[in-house]
Amino acid sequence: MSLKQKKMIKLDLQNPYDFDTIPKFQDLQTWSNAALQKSDQTLSLVIRVVNEEEGMDLNQTYRGKKSATNVLSFPYEEPDYVMDIPELQDEYSRQYLGDIVLCEKVVINEAKAQNKTVAQHWAHLIIHGVLHLQGYDHINDDDATKMEALEIKILDSLGFKNPYNPESSDENH
Repeated sequence: MSLKQKKMIKLDLQNPYDFDTIPKFQDLQTWSNAALQKSDQTLSLVIRVVNEEEGMDLNQTYRGKKSATNVLSFPYEEPDYVMDIPELQDEYSRQYLGDIVLCEKVVINEAKAQNKTVAQHWAHLIIHGVLHLQGYDHINDDDATKMEALEIKILDSLGFKNPYNPESSDENH
């Protein structure tokens, strides 16, 4: 009998501005793992927490928007040369999920403005970003409905309220 391998994310947290307001590493790890849907192997993920200036630069460069945003997701794209070398395909194949970049000030300000706890908003954005890295999106209404339902389900399993319902604020987290 074989045991199903537990899905896991190997997390690399980058906090270049030494923010002391970000959640504990273990919380980030838990939230990332909870959002992992399509794999039964360990995958690597980078979470980078940035200031407004870096957040604005990244949002301008990759989305053409001149403001900082709460979260950006950058799925891993396998280099062309990997596909040309069979030995590398096994080594690299699906090991890297991608990068998530969060702007610390935007996350905190949004949490306050949306009457959410900061932890609830961080959890939601981490889950949202990890789902994006796995191909989930919200470009059209059907996809948005599916992604939001999955986010709500994952957050509920972690003890957080529905982030899309402004009446539900969880003061215990």
